[in-house]
Amino acid sequence: MIVMKFGGTSVANAEAIKRTIEIVRSRLDKKPIVVVSALAKVTDALYNISYAAENCNLTEAADIIEKLRIRHFELANELLGDSASLKETLAKLKAEFDELQKLVEAVTVLGELTPRIKARIISKGELLSSIVIGHALTESGIATRWLDARRFIITNNEYLQAEPIIPEIEHRTPAEIDSAFSSSCDAVITQGFVAATSEGETTVLGRGGSDYSASLIGMAISASAIEIWTDVDGVKSADPRRVANTRSINRISFEEAAEMAHFGAKVLHPLTIEPAVMKDIPVFVLNSLNPENSGTEIVNYDAVEDGVKSISFKEGIVLMNIFSPRMINISGFLMKVFDIFAKNKVSVDLISTSEANISLTIDDASSMEAVCSALSEIAEVRVFNDKSQLSIIGKNVVKQRSLINWAVTSLKNTNVYMISQAASSDNISFVIDRNRLDEVLQEFHTYLFEYKWL
Repeated sequence: MIVMKFGGTSVANAEAIKRTIEIVRSRLDKKPIVVVSALAKVTDALYNISYAAENCNLTEAADIIEKLRIRHFELANELLGDSASLKETLAKLKAEFDELQKLVEAVTVLGELTPRIKARIISKGELLSSIVIGHALTESGIATRWLDARRFIITNNEYLQAEPIIPEIEHRTPAEIDSAFSSSCDAVITQGFVAATSEGETTVLGRGGSDYSASLIGMAISASAIEIWTDVDGVKSADPRRVANTRSINRISFEEAAEMAHFGAKVLHPLTIEPAVMKDIPVFVLNSLNPENSGTEIVNYDAVEDGVKSISFKEGIVLMNIFSPRMINISGFLMKVFDIFAKNKVSVDLISTSEANISLTIDDASSMEAVCSALSEIAEVRVFNDKSQLSIIGKNVVKQRSLINWAVTSLKNTNVYMISQAASSDNISFVIDRNRLDEVLQEFHTYLFEYKWL
């Protein structure tokens, strides 16, 4: 069995879905489990519905719901035409929209948008798309069984950033999948992003969580492969929207892909890799607009060569400098500092320490005021906004001294606030001013991928 995840651009409209159907048809001999995202921009619309409901703006919420209803109904009509399944599909869609309307009304009555209700609202996109696409697959001649991901993707009750409960997922998923295929279907379709607590309360895995869903399912059934279908020819050497002459990468390791995701690459959800690594399942990043392209294969660390694979970046990060003479020869100071970050649920990206100083970066400043207030009780704190982090990523990249010497020399006209070499040897990162990012990105990429520098 293989798992095939199709993102929003791969199911954006009828034309895209027809391409997706043919891609699935080409994999029928592998017993595909199809994981779909919401239609393009639908999740954003559902967030807007929840905000409108929270502000008791029923007119705005109703307008957005109606637009979504029309879009899904028109898509069903376009894909299914006069088929016998159209009526059933429209009835299922209507039930979902009726529930969505009731949720909005519940928010206005309560006067509060609880995480539990918000999760139910924003999960509707995947449920709606999977209903339409599932029927379209069957109508095209691919007998498809629809499964509710909430029956087997089980999480804790952090409704909007739910943590999967791996033993439960491993226990429930194979039984659900095997039961579906025993009913003589050709393929199974389910939802990405959507999950549930063990009590059946809807949760979501966070934005971009459909990749994670696919990987969790692949892990649970020991899939032969996990395919992530998007709109680019695999993983690129840099973001092609910002850098000229980028290249597709044929093969990278799980560890390199995880580093790329963590340090800003947009192709993969940062958590996607972890479940696949547990079972050593290859992950393929493929292009639904160009299915003949081989894309990028993500494999075990030992199966890839040393060297630079990509340049990733994050913009608008915050650099924090924490200084205190009390750090010197005092055990427990670092623990106090990071306990403050943990209590405020703030993740740290890069860190550099000396006897009396800690420098670190974060990319979510929403809790900065509380963090700074707590830190100021034990240290002097300085905050630098509007910085960027640029990371050169590749297996054993920090061992390639000619690269490091060149990079440092090339930045002589750029303010460099931090240099971090990962203990894993797979990335070296620089923190610079945001207004220098594009120029440095292009210079680094040109040198690393267009010149012979080794």
